[in-house]
Amino acid sequence: MESAELFKKVRKIEIKTRGLSNQIFSGQYHSVFKGRGMAFSEVREYQFGDDIRNIDWNVTARFNHPYIKIFDEERELTVMIMIDVSGSNHFGTRKTLKEELITEIAAVLAFSAIQNNDKVGVIFFSDIIEKFIPPKKGPSHILRIIRELVDFRPQQKGTNLTEPLRFLTNAIKKRCTTFVISDFIDHGFVDAIKIANKKHDLIAVQIFDERETNLPDVGMIRVKDAESGVQQWIDSSDFRQRAYFKKRNDDHQAFLNDTFLRSGVDWVKIRTDQDYVKPLINLFKKRGARK
Repeated sequence: MESAELFKKVRKIEIKTRGLSNQIFSGQYHSVFKGRGMAFSEVREYQFGDDIRNIDWNVTARFNHPYIKIFDEERELTVMIMIDVSGSNHFGTRKTLKEELITEIAAVLAFSAIQNNDKVGVIFFSDIIEKFIPPKKGPSHILRIIRELVDFRPQQKGTNLTEPLRFLTNAIKKRCTTFVISDFIDHGFVDAIKIANKKHDLIAVQIFDERETNLPDVGMIRVKDAESGVQQWIDSSDFRQRAYFKKRNDDHQAFLNDTFLRSGVDWVKIRTDQDYVKPLINLFKKRGARK
């Protein structure tokens, strides 16, 4: 991509996602992810606006004045964003491609983290680790992330979620909050996601297109697997073909739902023609209600 065109795209993404982060997500993000207690640090006197759920009742009773517990994460949280750059994300039949939606959501989450004074890192993956950006703070770091989101070109087209989940577990020593943004067209990652979520706090953001769930009745069509390159003709007017296509998708979705549930991973599904703001805010609210 030419540098002028790249700058234009980066600027467009920056303006839109920074605005969303400022206006909508910063408060929700702060309330849900700030101080999701790991290591206890100290107590201090209660101040107006502090969360009463953090009051240390033993110390409060001893001094007859409210005190609250402070955790390390209230000072600093590390946020990792795992981004699927496999070939299946070059697809979209309505509003946008899956990869474009992934870029916007990743940028919004990154801006929200930076505004919360948290470190942000990124793992780009296909069936290999394509690129690792270690977590850091600051506006120059966030702009680097956005540039990579817009202009990154992967080496491989396949998907292997096990590799990035293992990499996360091994590379990031301190517990962090990790958003996995993918279409999750993979099966063999059950053990890896369970292990990763025991060490870190994982949130799965599943991106999908409507035409991946239902095959339209439009006669003979040629389809291509974006990851393997295999092409074939399908008679979409045959109800058995459409039923098989739908069942295969339904079975895979049931597998994903069961995997996330058993692994203790929160997840949200977002369609390419859907506004992603509401689903993300609902996810934040759901997590906030459990705190």
